[in-house]
Amino acid sequence: MRVHLCVVGRLRSGPERDLIDDYLKRFDRTGRALGLGPVTVTEVEDRKGGGMAAEAALLRKAIPSGAGLCILDERGRLMSSPDFAQRLGEIRDGGTGDLAFVIGGADGIDPSLRAEADMALSFGQMVWPHMLVRVMLSEQLYRAASILAGSPYHRV
Repeated sequence: MRVHLCVVGRLRSGPERDLIDDYLKRFDRTGRALGLGPVTVTEVEDRKGGGMAAEAALLRKAIPSGAGLCILDERGRLMSSPDFAQRLGEIRDGGTGDLAFVIGGADGIDPSLRAEADMALSFGQMVWPHMLVRVMLSEQLYRAASILAGSPYHRV
């Protein structure tokens, strides 16, 4: 199952980029034998100032046709890492060829796009900068693949 990160905003060089690149490389290596990956990252940017609706239109174009859709949203479902790994495995085993994770911009995700999501995932009730959400999602993808592979990376 191919994994797509469809995100608002362009990430420059720096510590966040280094962490994301490292975790996604680890995920690709670990996930390959599990039928997970590769990961692609598509960054979109609304240069015309159209707000959430314009961002949603750009994000829709970035999401592969027929992909499962998981949005990152503070109102989403809280999951433990093992539960997230299990859910990722279930989606893969259900025959989904592409799974897109969508991270909105500073104002979040447009309600119309949120309504289209198959799943909404939350990293807690606190609001996180969308660049840090990318780091956390990348790490959790790697952790999920490690859990599914039986690796000692995740400890309870």
